[in-house]
Amino acid sequence: MGLKPDHWIRDMVKEHSMIEPFAENQVRNGVISYGVSSYGYDVRVTDEYKIFTNVHSAIVDPKQFDTRSMVDYQGEVCVIPPNSFALARTVEYFRIPRGVLTVCVGKSTYARCGIIVNVTPFEPEWEGFVTLEISNTTPLPAKIYSNEGIAQVLFFEADEECETSYADKKGKYQKQQSIVLPKL
Repeated sequence: MGLKPDHWIRDMVKEHSMIEPFAENQVRNGVISYGVSSYGYDVRVTDEYKIFTNVHSAIVDPKQFDTRSMVDYQGEVCVIPPNSFALARTVEYFRIPRGVLTVCVGKSTYARCGIIVNVTPFEPEWEGFVTLEISNTTPLPAKIYSNEGIAQVLFFEADEECETSYADKKGKYQKQQSIVLPKL
């Protein structure tokens, strides 16, 4: 299994419609960059967010998530409260081939501001819009810029295909179309 370079990503997009919409090169014209990078793809965040709130003093429980813990917001800029987080989704829709696994990490521009992006791996044959968790670790409000880069996806191609893919096991987050809250 090895990390895959930019030309491999372009070929896989053409062969498998792996990323839509797809930016062939890294875009940097006054925005936080997105598109193909040396060994990955920088994804963008949409203008739709679910911002965590403690107004109802709910307990955060992944087995019984209280939807009152989130406030829906849409806009060009999202301000995440201090020591809080927001859920969002990517602009890009992914279709991961059976022999590929991805790891997604936050962009350094945001990390240097104390903003951490967490995304779990995209398993072989997973598809959908990616739900992003964006944490503001600072004691100050933090801005997130919609339709700009937020995280980088790194692609790893296996030496052989997995026995059971995400599609085979009918994963609970398969083909998600919106920001998806925790499911059991």
